[in-house]
Amino acid sequence: MQVILQYISDELRGIYPESEIQAIGYLLLEKLTGFSRTEILLNKNTQISREAANQLDGFLKKLKNYEPLQYVLGSTEFYGLPFKVNQSVLIPRPETEELVEWICLGNDRSKPLKMLDIGTGSGCIAISLKKNFPLAEMDAFDISPEALDVARENAKQNQVNINFREIDIFNPPAFNKKWDLIVSNPPYVPESEKSEIQRNVIDYEPSMALFVPDDDPLRFYRTITNFARKNLKIGGKLYFEIHYQSGKKMLDLLTECGFRQLALKKDISGKDRMISGII
Repeated sequence: MQVILQYISDELRGIYPESEIQAIGYLLLEKLTGFSRTEILLNKNTQISREAANQLDGFLKKLKNYEPLQYVLGSTEFYGLPFKVNQSVLIPRPETEELVEWICLGNDRSKPLKMLDIGTGSGCIAISLKKNFPLAEMDAFDISPEALDVARENAKQNQVNINFREIDIFNPPAFNKKWDLIVSNPPYVPESEKSEIQRNVIDYEPSMALFVPDDDPLRFYRTITNFARKNLKIGGKLYFEIHYQSGKKMLDLLTECGFRQLALKKDISGKDRMISGII
């Protein structure tokens, strides 16, 4: 194992920071062998099979082309749960874990709440909330059938029941139900920021889940807020993950749409990243 770790390090040197390469090496070996990190350390003289070695070279080729490690492995972890990911869905971010945590801390887990996740992608928000609100009735919308396929697999893997539906939030059907809580992490990165985004994101993650036009960066938020105003119960809550520069504009938008008790929350990096309101 030690020889393989050194091989991985040599292959990726100069492409990834030294501080990341060791972690990548262990994750690749965990995937190939099924060993834990401790088991890898205890079996440092163990060799891997030829089949595993060929698979490793395939992984390294993808990593050298800047494909995200999570896509290479086909999985990631979010809020302590395992999730399948591929290029049909965004890789879940730590900031979104903070959004889930905020919702978990601010709502009663013993109540049979009706919840909706709009733009569910991999299903990470909906599934994590359902795990923490076992009595909740959870709905999740996305416009991408490929993303919904991934989300359904993740719900099955995590043993939760979620009502997934292919819905364009800009043209939604009428609903005969009202939700207690609606959450969304919609696209919010302005097109003008593309040049600042790392190659592994631009080349591999779905653009439709990331970017919005510079002349209308709040288009998803405006649409979802209006949807929530009509489809939340009185006293229902709306939660968003937002662009770090949009805090003031989002406060204005939610106020104009009749939401009250607004809360703008910073992420662990000290940037405005989440907002909530009550209708």
